[in-house]
Amino acid sequence: MYLRCLNTLDAAGIKTISSQALAEQFNLNSAQIRKDLGYFGEFGVRGVGYYVQDLRDHITKILGLDNPHRVGIVGAGRLGTALANYNGLARSNFSVAALFDNDKEKIGRRVGDAKLLIHDVEKLATVIREESIDVMVIAVPAKAAQKVLNRVMSAGIKAVLNFAPASLTTRLGVKVKTVDLTTSLESLSYFLATPKDRKTASRSSARTARAQDQAKEERVVKE
Repeated sequence: MYLRCLNTLDAAGIKTISSQALAEQFNLNSAQIRKDLGYFGEFGVRGVGYYVQDLRDHITKILGLDNPHRVGIVGAGRLGTALANYNGLARSNFSVAALFDNDKEKIGRRVGDAKLLIHDVEKLATVIREESIDVMVIAVPAKAAQKVLNRVMSAGIKAVLNFAPASLTTRLGVKVKTVDLTTSLESLSYFLATPKDRKTASRSSARTARAQDQAKEERVVKE
């Protein structure tokens, strides 16, 4: 989130920004920003705030995004091919190197502008090694997800993005991030079902918290 915000500021030519201004512009909490960034080191300058480009470079390195990552996708259905065609990945130093499927009619075909080859999932370990893939995406039905994950982990992959609506069991040292569209939609449904007065109270509390953060920040600068 912070990197995306800083990229936007840098593109706009903004050189410095305070935590309060950053919070207001991107609907964040200034105290949480200082806490989060402070976990990785001292980035802010008293009376100035943060140097946008320097902070962006630091966060890029912390996230490991200063090095390119090659991605493989298991599941060449609608979701898998849509992800392979997503141009936004390149902006974060990710590139899709290969797709995999077990459908004989899909294997051997090429998809997208990059003409990515769909490989037989049985050759997954070999292709991962040959293409230097270090991140895998699972875009298969829930019932097949654990089997695919086991195969991916056996191939030495440590980072997996899972789109299957299933709870997966991982090995020690393997990170699996699950994107659950249903849960996200349920959260939006809850928002729509929440009474208007409760939403108003929530926004009021948020504004009060931001005002308190700003007052604290001003006291620190004066000291």
